[in-house]
Amino acid sequence: MSSQDSTNDKTDVVELQNAVALINRFPALSGVDLRFEAGEICHLCGPNGAGKTTLLRLLAGLLPLHSGSATVFGYDTSSRFDRRHLRRVAGLLAHESFLYDELSVEENLQFWAKAHRGDYRTGRNILKSVGIGSRLASVPVRGLSAGQKRKVSLAIFVCRRPRLWLLDEPHASLDEKGRDFVDKLLLRAVEFGSTVVFASHNHERSSAIATKTISLVGGQVHEEAEQETAIKEVKDVS
Repeated sequence: MSSQDSTNDKTDVVELQNAVALINRFPALSGVDLRFEAGEICHLCGPNGAGKTTLLRLLAGLLPLHSGSATVFGYDTSSRFDRRHLRRVAGLLAHESFLYDELSVEENLQFWAKAHRGDYRTGRNILKSVGIGSRLASVPVRGLSAGQKRKVSLAIFVCRRPRLWLLDEPHASLDEKGRDFVDKLLLRAVEFGSTVVFASHNHERSSAIATKTISLVGGQVHEEAEQETAIKEVKDVS
């Protein structure tokens, strides 16, 4: 099954069966069964250490499967070859910015857009929408606040145009306006055929946009719930 087929049809983008993933030989995921369909917005919740970040890294192709079965767009996450191809279609917005502190905002965007064959123009539009315009474009990243760095990371993430959006606490370090903008981006991503999986401790905000909530405890699925989500206006997202 090709990733393009998975995107166009209402099929399983993610399928995990008894999936186990290790962090320093510790089973951070311990027998997880999950399915995410194309076009879903899935909220991962649970206490610290529950396995949320590990699950996101597994789905992004950044962590190998230890045992069980885990496929994303048909790619086998236990295969190094498949994980390399998976990283081209799945994007992860992590806690770390992975920005180059000595480079300016503009230089970081240019570098990452070129490295991932991303849409540079989209990245610029996102930066303008979140208040990182021409005034800050030439500022070295080391001079930005935590919130501003998060906004630059978000713009770079979006410019990659991933088919699977994986986000770890996407609202972190952002003000209310920035958090609202993130929600609109997630809804817009689904409109354009992507699937979204994000981890967040903000249950009230997350439940307003998620179509499915997964509760993780101790590396296992504690509870899974489908839910209706309010359709918000997203036309003003650049």
